[in-house]
Amino acid sequence: SKATVSVLNWTTQPQPNPDTMADVQTRGQEVKEVTRVERIGAHSHIRGLGLDDALEARVQGQGMVGQMSARKAAGIVVSMIKEGKIAGRACLLAGAPGTGKTAIAMGMAQALGEDVPFTMIAGSEIFSLEMAKTEALTQAFRRSIGVRIKEETEVIEGEVVEICIERPSTDPGKDAGRTGRLSLKTTDMETEFDLGAKMIEALQKEKISVGDVITIDKANGRISKIGRSFSKSKDFDATAQNVRFVQTPEGELQKRKEVVHTVSLHEIDVINSRQQGFLALFSGDVGEIKNEVREQIDSKVAEWREEGKSEIVPGVLFIDEVHMLDIECFSWMNRALESPLAPVVIMASNRGISTIRGTDYKSPHGIPIDLLDRLIIIATEAYSKKELMRILQIRCEEEDVEMDDEALEGLVALGMKTSLRYVLQLITTSALVAQKRKSSIVQLQDIKRVYQLFSDAQRSTEYLRQHEKEYLFSEERPAAAHADPNEDQAMDEDDEEDLD
Repeated sequence: SKATVSVLNWTTQPQPNPDTMADVQTRGQEVKEVTRVERIGAHSHIRGLGLDDALEARVQGQGMVGQMSARKAAGIVVSMIKEGKIAGRACLLAGAPGTGKTAIAMGMAQALGEDVPFTMIAGSEIFSLEMAKTEALTQAFRRSIGVRIKEETEVIEGEVVEICIERPSTDPGKDAGRTGRLSLKTTDMETEFDLGAKMIEALQKEKISVGDVITIDKANGRISKIGRSFSKSKDFDATAQNVRFVQTPEGELQKRKEVVHTVSLHEIDVINSRQQGFLALFSGDVGEIKNEVREQIDSKVAEWREEGKSEIVPGVLFIDEVHMLDIECFSWMNRALESPLAPVVIMASNRGISTIRGTDYKSPHGIPIDLLDRLIIIATEAYSKKELMRILQIRCEEEDVEMDDEALEGLVALGMKTSLRYVLQLITTSALVAQKRKSSIVQLQDIKRVYQLFSDAQRSTEYLRQHEKEYLFSEERPAAAHADPNEDQAMDEDDEEDLD
């Protein structure tokens, strides 16, 4: 059957249902994929937790080395998060600096995948925002809770048979006056559509040509290219690798499809909190959101869940350097973790017995005892020499640095003496020194050279002790004019003994 159907430009957005709460808006605009510059970061080599199907940690896997018990415990937490039935659980990664706490958190994020919201913040950034501390934490909590909304939409799906664009004879270069026709077909029918200026622009933007299989969303006029028809696969001798060939659609052109959108509660909050709420998502100027708005959204989401239109996706909130939070934030978290819409909170701290910020009391990890009772604690241990060797090999591969065995052993010896973070910084610097002498392989002499150029924390501390008098605001008090010279001499002798 062949028919001619007149199609509007689809420039108007669908009107919201007046029965819904304050017209809770969840529809997002199309975001085009952009090419991102891949930069090598401290944890860019991590692809997951390196566990097998039985949640047993491999000695090395997915970029993770060592920390067998900690990774196994993290894998159990990931399984709990994927179940999505338990909310308000909290976990603490505790260990010395450089023992892989953030690496384990990044591995958990990779293991959960893109469908589960994962928000990462640092404890200190709560105090640098132009809003209340508890409001910043509330927004972080709600960014970590996803809402998977299901809706049915009408789409037109078919293979492009013909595209005909007519330009006005008076002003051919003008886009506004253009009209055209688009012919689409399935295995059962073929239909011709009249095109307006907006649809012509959308077709040209997506670079649609004859033989492409496309879908058109009738609600907003969005055009998506599914692939190229198999019937056109032999039109050219060579095709690009990213060309995807698909079958010509069957049945009718116009179909109803179920579309699933995943948005966070915070995004719904921002959209409904102000007139230009959607733009605030991009500008970052969110500000404080009223509790009334959040309560209405929570009740509406609960209605959607009962009607089967949506489901809650509990995510993860990772708070690094959690000891930087103060007693007010900890008290707020005690209450927030009891909420049914609370995400799984993972914290990391490298402190021992330290003062709780905002009080004069000391506590393990700088966290109040009542909050510690709610946490399951995963301890991380220092890396062994063998594990340090493997970590350095992985980082050399990640940073594309070729290093001989002698230089690698030298770095391992330095790492055992100083710290893992220090020797990781020497990989690229030693490679640059090797390039300077026209060599593509880093050797031990390059490691020695950068070791002389860049001090580690221990050598820097020793240097400060030796030259303390030359720096401003040193702890050594200047000798008073009326002081006894014998006392000064005694003080100098004591300082020399301390340095020794």
